[in-house]
Formats: sequence, C-alpha cells, structure tokens
Amino acid sequence: MWGALRQNLMYSVRTLLKKPGFTVTAVLTLALGIGATTAIFSVVYAVFEPMPYPKPDQLVMVWSKVRGQRNSVPAGDYFDWKQRSRSFQGMSGWTGASFNVSTADRPEQVTGSKRTPGFFTMEGLPMLFGRDFLPEEGQPGKDHVVILSNRLWSQHFGADRDIIGKDIRMNGEPYTVVGVMPPGIHDRFNSQLWVPLALKPEQITHDSQFMPVMARLKDGVSLEQAQAEMNGIASQLQDEHPDSNANRAVSVEPLHLNFLTDATRRNLWLLLGAVSFLLLIACVNVANLLLARGTSRQREVAVRAALGASRIRLFAQFLTEGLVLAVLGGSLGILLAGIIIDVIEAVMPPVGTMLPSEATIRISIPVLLFTIALTTVAGLLFGSAPAWQATRLDLNEVLKLGGRSGGSGARGNARRALVIAEFCLALTLLASGGLALKSFWNLTRVDLGIRTEQVLSFRLPVPDNRLKGAEQIRSYYQQMLEKIEAIPGVRKAAAMTGVPARGPSFGRGFNIVGQPPGNPSERRAAAFQMVTPGYFDALGVRVIKGRSFDEHDTASSTRVALVNERLANRFFPGADPLTQRISVEEPVPGGTRGQPIEWQIVGVFHNVRGAGFREDYSEIVVPFWQSPWPQISMVIRTDGDPKSVIKSIAAAVGSVDPDLPLAGVKTVDEIVSESLAIDRFSVVLFSSFGILGLLLAAVGIYGVMAFTVAQRTQEFGVRMALGATRSRVVSLVLKEGTILAVIGALIGLGGAYLVGRAMQSTLYGVGAMDARAFGAVAGVLLVAALLACLLPAWRASRVEPIVALRYE
Repeated sequence: MWGALRQNLMYSVRTLLKKPGFTVTAVLTLALGIGATTAIFSVVYAVFEPMPYPKPDQLVMVWSKVRGQRNSVPAGDYFDWKQRSRSFQGMSGWTGASFNVSTADRPEQVTGSKRTPGFFTMEGLPMLFGRDFLPEEGQPGKDHVVILSNRLWSQHFGADRDIIGKDIRMNGEPYTVVGVMPPGIHDRFNSQLWVPLALKPEQITHDSQFMPVMARLKDGVSLEQAQAEMNGIASQLQDEHPDSNANRAVSVEPLHLNFLTDATRRNLWLLLGAVSFLLLIACVNVANLLLARGTSRQREVAVRAALGASRIRLFAQFLTEGLVLAVLGGSLGILLAGIIIDVIEAVMPPVGTMLPSEATIRISIPVLLFTIALTTVAGLLFGSAPAWQATRLDLNEVLKLGGRSGGSGARGNARRALVIAEFCLALTLLASGGLALKSFWNLTRVDLGIRTEQVLSFRLPVPDNRLKGAEQIRSYYQQMLEKIEAIPGVRKAAAMTGVPARGPSFGRGFNIVGQPPGNPSERRAAAFQMVTPGYFDALGVRVIKGRSFDEHDTASSTRVALVNERLANRFFPGADPLTQRISVEEPVPGGTRGQPIEWQIVGVFHNVRGAGFREDYSEIVVPFWQSPWPQISMVIRTDGDPKSVIKSIAAAVGSVDPDLPLAGVKTVDEIVSESLAIDRFSVVLFSSFGILGLLLAAVGIYGVMAFTVAQRTQEFGVRMALGATRSRVVSLVLKEGTILAVIGALIGLGGAYLVGRAMQSTLYGVGAMDARAFGAVAGVLLVAALLACLLPAWRASRVEPIVALRYE
C-alpha cells in the first residue's frame, strides 16, 4: 500500500508539473478559499476559545435582575452578597473612571477603573511587579494607590523598573504605584490604570445600581449551586429592604461571552457562513477544472486500464492528484490567512467594540488543525469528481474514437451542473454583500437631527473632588465658555452632558404633572440632557415648536425644558406640549437618588439620533445653568477646519484650570464615522467575499466555455464551412454560457432570500427579499458571465474550417 501510495504521489507531482498553468490556477483558487476561511475561523475561534485566565470556567458575573433584565449592582447588595455567600473564592466590583495623569508637558487623560481590593488576585493573573490592592486600601482616605497597565508603564513612564513605591500625580494629587501588570490582555482593555474603589458610607445603599460584579467559584461548586445560594440571599434582601429590593433577583452567569452581544454573535456566524460559500465555490471551480482536464486524459486512462490498471487504482490516482492540489492550496492558504488576518485587524473596530478584549486573533494549533481538516475534506470533495469520471469510461469507445468523445454526454452535463452550482453560490454570497452595502447606505442617509460639519467635540474630565456645589460648577464653566467663544474662528460653543451621535449620559423616568404615574411595567422614561443655550445653534438642532433656551433661563428663573418630537407625539397625543409640566428625578453626583423636580415644557425639537442611528428615542433637555453637572462635554462650531483651533482651546481651558486636559478630541464627523465602524466592517468583509465569489464563478464559466470551444472545434469548422457567420458562432457560445448563468442565478435567488432572512436583524431599512438589491446583484453576475464567455466565443469565431477539418 505504501509503495502504491508513493507511486501515485510521484506520478501526481510529475503530471501537475507538466501543466503549470492549470496547477497554478487550481492552487491559487484553493488558497483563496482556504485562506479566507482559515482567517475568519481564526476570528471566530478567538472569540469562543477559553479565556486566558487560570481556571476560566470558575469566573462568573453576578448581576442584579429587575423585571427579567440584568442590571449593575447597588453597593449595599454587593457587600451583603460578599458577606453571606459561601460559593465564591472571591467577589469584586468595579466602576469606570478617568484620570488626568501629569506629564512633562500637559496633563493627559487616561481611561481607568476603580476596583475593589482583591480583584486582580481573584482574576488569577500574576503582576509583573508589585501587588494587588490591600483590603484597607478600599477605605476612603487610604485609596491613593494605583496599578498601571504594561502599555501605560512603558509609554508614559519609560518602563522604569523602580517605579514601585514612587508617586505619580493624578487629578492633581499624588498616587503611589503599587503594581504593574504584565504585557498581554490588559493592554487591550480601555482601562489602563486601576485605583481602589473606596465607597463612603452614604454611597453604600441598596438604591443606586452602578457596579458590575465578578466572582470566582470555589473548587467543586457548580454554577447551579451558586445560583441557588444567591437566590436565597436575594430573597432575604427582599424581606429586609422591601422598598428597594422588592422586585430584584440575582443572576449568576459565566464570564465567558457574557459581554458579547447577540448582534456580534450573528455577525460572526454569518461571516463564517459567507466564507464557507466562498470555499465551496473554490472547490467547485477546481472540480470543474479537474473534470475538464480528466476529459483530455481519457485516452491515457483507457490505455492504463487496458494494460491492467484496476478501477480502484485509477480512482486512487485521480484522488491523490486532488489531495496534492489541496495540500499545496492549503499550505499557501495558511500564508494567505496571515495576510488576511492583518487586513481584518486593520479594518476591524477596536478590540472591545466588537470582540471581547481577551480575544487574540492568531493562527493557533486548533486553527491549524481546522485548516488541515478543511484541506483534506476539500481535496476529497473536488478530487472525487474526476476520479469517479475516470472509472466510468467506456474503454472500447475511447480507444476507438481516440479520446474525442469526452466533451459531451454525461461528463459535459456534470461540468455544466457545476457551473450552475457556482453561480448559485456566487449570487447568494454576492447578495449578502449587496444587502450589507444597501443597509450601510441607508444608515449614512439617516437624518441625525444635527449638522455635523465644522464641529469639534471633546470632554472635560474634571476630577470628582474639584467642583463643590452648583454655584462653583456654574462659575467654572461660564469662564471656560467665555474664553473659548473669544477665540478667533470659533462661531459657537456649548456645554452638555452627552454628545449626540454618541448618545445621552442619563436615562430618567418621568411623570406628567396632573396625571397618575401609570402602570409600573409601562414606566415613562426618556434620555435626559443638561445643555447650555448655545447647544441648538452649535449643533444645528431645529426647534420646531416654542423656543430654545436663552440667557434668561438661569438658576433663579422658572425651570424650563424642551422635549423631542418622539416624546411629544408619544406622551401628549392631541395635546399641546407647551402647556404641560413634567416631573423628573434630578441626577445627583455620587450615585445617590435626587428629588423629583418639575419642569415647564417651552419647546419641542427635532429628534436627534444617538449611537448606531437605528432608532429615535424620547429625550428631555434642560438648561445646564438650572441643573449643573460637574463633568461635561463641549461642542465648538467653527468658521473653518475645527482642528485648527484645538491648541487655542487647550490654552483657554488651561487658563481656567492648568491641570485639566482635553479628552476625546474629535470632530463630530469622526464620531459619526466611528458609530458606523461595525457596519462598515461588515460591508467590507461581505462585499470582499462576494466579489471573490463572483471572480471565481467567472473563472469557472470561462474554463468550461473555453474547454467546450476546444472540444467543438470540428463542429464549428463544419458550421462555418456550411455558411454559418462568425457572429452566429459567437452567439452560440454566449447563449450557452448565459443559459448556465441564468439558471444558476435563478436558483441562487432562493439562497439569497434565506441569507436576507438570516441577516435581517443586522440590517437597516432592508427587507429579506430586497428586489432592487437582488436585481442589481443578478445583473452584475450575468454581466460577469457574458464577459467571461467573450474570449472563448471570439476564439470559436476564428476557427478556420479547413484547418479544423484537416486536424480532425
């Protein structure tokens, strides 16, 4: 057996080397299919592989659950859970934060996190230097210690190995460095430094839900056991705190994939499905090439069979040739996969936006094993067709006719069927790209409710302890706005708590004054914004009824509000919104609950879309001077390029507060572009796969038509000898190719509809059966088929009757 296998391999290599054009075409076709599939599988595997923590299955998230929806956890619940539970080795919570880290030039804002002591010990990854936070460092006044990521340590502190125990200035205060994380996954997190989460007694309540909680199960404790114990603790807290915990349950969930959205899961599986179609097209293409080549080798097969070669030996020979091609294509495909992964990472949204921060896209051992299995299956798949054909020959007929009978009959029909299958798959694949492209186009045409051109946006990361009281906040930001608006080139400046296109900062329930609160399950809720009067002019937000804010809307005047069209139409149908008053619970820094405050509605403004742009939401806007907030964003409308005034704005801000940097400086156009990043990524990949599928299908029909023309040389010679014109011969070839493409396209419409159904939740403004998109895709496919048939048709029309007849 080994001797026969070695002979088959040697013969296959010699045979393939004799036809370098065929071999290169087949190997490149396979490399495209296998390389693209391997790259996308690497992305999917990076998401679903076990997380890079010790015993990752023990790590869980513990969520509060209200009316079936999971929520962050109140500090009071967290401390009760930690004290009463026995299922966990450790439990830790955290909140987001930002810090102004002093540098040699100006302070720089760094995204960080506040974590309860013991978090990194529970996580299980060792420090590069230093230690985790101590329990006592979770107390107010003892919390000025910091752990740095390896990236921040290297880039901003020169990888100083003696940094442990030294002080760095953050938010204008000294923090002692107690640890540095090793290089790896923490460098990909948004948070690049960590300080202890130290809560004051008034913050430890059961009301405000602001803290995600992670825990590690004890050895031998199952998820079900932990859930049962937490259900009991939740029941105790319901009895002890009926006002806050009456409807609150607890959910214990695996950390793995806990933050992966359903939309991202669907996108990943859709991409893997799309690239599988591309691989199928490649396999069908190579099968077609092998069938055509096998037809030209019929005399060779007949002679070998006549000399005693068995059908099994012939089948094994052709199958070996297919596997050799598959190995060559797979090897090149692995190299190509590395390039494709680099391209994917270049166009993919930042890690943490679409994929988990722990995901590392690479060609790992499991991915290599997948590629080997894929290559073997592909070789068996397309190698079986010519092998089966070789064992079904009528040897007497082939020897009698000199091998000229292979261009018709069942073998010709098999090649045509494969071309139809190629076009069916190509249309399905191209339809996915067409639907994604139309969805993206629809998103770019959405009315955002703002004018984005010539507008600069940035955040002012004021430390929590900097501003005390409403009056100090007003004075601080009034000075800043006055200095910024005095800069040449600045047309309008405004402060707000959330920039449109990113989304509002707050969500708030509200009541309509004079009406009953309504059913709790149908709670009235809206986005809530505090803005200065320049907000509407700076962003071009249209007030369609009533008035906007002005300098008369001060802290001492009547509290007024504007609502958007959606809220007005939904909650005041048939009534004049300007006659209504609403009661909203005022946001209070520190997470405590504020008192309900009544606001008189004085205007209605056009809906403003948030991040993603897919739907409107109800929104309430109130004057910043009547409800000041310590941390804000600003938008600046300029006369020219917004980025030309950044240095002047930084100087104006520095003149008010030397320790305050500008954070997240971007034009609103850039923010809009970032909001479309995931949709753009889907368009690029689906369209790329669709175009590759189209090219492979065009190559497939070209190969079949070229081979058909070569086989029908005598027929065309006879036709032209009997008076057929060259245009008639061209039309014959084009007609055959077009019929194959049309049949494949018609069958492919069914697949395109199924793809549309599968993609429906990720599309915007596109139905599962979009006639225009499918019509455009089918048109492109048919044009490609006609172009692919032109060269064989032209060759057929150039056949000289005398030469053809003499050759035969």
